[in-house]
Amino acid sequence: MVAKQLAIRETTIPGLVLLDLPVHGDNRGWFKENWQREKMVALGLPDFGPVQNNISFNDKRGATRGIHAEPWDKFVSVATGKIFGAWVDLREGDTFGAVFTAELDQSTAIFVPRGVGNSYQTLEDNTAYVYLVNAHWSAEAQSEYTFLNLSDPTAAIAWPIPLEEAERSEKDLAHPVLADVVPMKPKRTLVLGANGQLGRALQQALPHADFADRSRIDLFNEETLDRVRWADYDTVINAAAYTAVDAAETPEGRRDAWDANVTGVARLARIATEQGLTLVHVSSDYVFDGTKRMYTEADDFAPLGVYGQTKAAGDALVSTVPRHYIVRTSWVIGDGNNFVRTMASLAERGIDPSVVNDQIGRLSFTDDIAAGIVHLLQSHAAFGTYNLTNEGPVMSWADIAKLVYSGTGHDPERVSGTTTAEYFAGKQVAPRPLFSTLSLGKIEAAGFTPRDARDALIAYLS
Repeated sequence: MVAKQLAIRETTIPGLVLLDLPVHGDNRGWFKENWQREKMVALGLPDFGPVQNNISFNDKRGATRGIHAEPWDKFVSVATGKIFGAWVDLREGDTFGAVFTAELDQSTAIFVPRGVGNSYQTLEDNTAYVYLVNAHWSAEAQSEYTFLNLSDPTAAIAWPIPLEEAERSEKDLAHPVLADVVPMKPKRTLVLGANGQLGRALQQALPHADFADRSRIDLFNEETLDRVRWADYDTVINAAAYTAVDAAETPEGRRDAWDANVTGVARLARIATEQGLTLVHVSSDYVFDGTKRMYTEADDFAPLGVYGQTKAAGDALVSTVPRHYIVRTSWVIGDGNNFVRTMASLAERGIDPSVVNDQIGRLSFTDDIAAGIVHLLQSHAAFGTYNLTNEGPVMSWADIAKLVYSGTGHDPERVSGTTTAEYFAGKQVAPRPLFSTLSLGKIEAAGFTPRDARDALIAYLS
């Protein structure tokens, strides 16, 4: 027996791929690696994380089963015998109703993505049909199955053995025809921290995502995470965090910061790993000590205060998740209380502020952060850490305050500068990094260029 080379072949249904499997035979029989994660993933098969192995044994030629689409992925192969397989795309989208057929024997397998209807007809007696799945059966999951009639005229499957001569169940012939099938909806994106500045921007950028505020899913409370049906999602964006930088230096604040930014993130990282989710986690320039003029994604952590320590620890935890994006920002401005709104209010009230002029960085507008996150997800950029702020020249807080005064029709010279040491003299506050500029080379190489911070500021003020 001449063994095939392990290879993957695309089909006419997106995500449905055939595999050629090497089968090694001799006078005793044959051997094959039916599922080999490392080799198959390297060829492009999704790392779908199977949790269960099922076998359907069929006594007679002509046994026909399907067409069923379940809310999980399948890896289908044949241990003995041969089948004629038919697959119909029952997912919501442009390819709904597309059909693909092929014969499978011991040297062929097929990966069937969630929502693609699966069916087969045995071509030999004593056929053993084997399939791996990446979710356990449950009554709740069964309610999400989508079915198609075996004899649907639109799919027009050319069964080798006519259905009236085949062994099949009346139930399979009673399923709806394609025109009456309710397509299976795609898995959703879950956003935590829906009411924060970034959460509100993500609601505009991802209108079909599921948004959860702290009253529903709280990283402080493990029970709220346990109640989530994670099988409904393929992506989780963590826009929730403890961000009270100064309060984190107090005993109570330190406990809360570690609970939300570390313990809660550890829970989320574990769930994402177990469920095969993509986890997007928002980080901060506070993981650095501010001694470098510009930071790249590869720079070592050196946080100055408790908040920065918790964010660095959270980043380390998220980095262990196989499918993760850590999005590092600085000086976040969005829909909510922030520095720009404070300065605009001071200008309107006739107040001439003294603003620190030795902290240097760039603003990060939440609209641009949200757009960058969407780009990473939709472009399937390489997993890892990405700096994501606005573009343009670096500025101090005093420079930004002057731009706010000017942009709201006030004299920018009303803003005076002071050092961080002078401004916080005698106050119990967290230490601030003096340089917070983040290099944007990596995310721009991935195809996303944020707006210039000055243009974004003008748009924000208007």
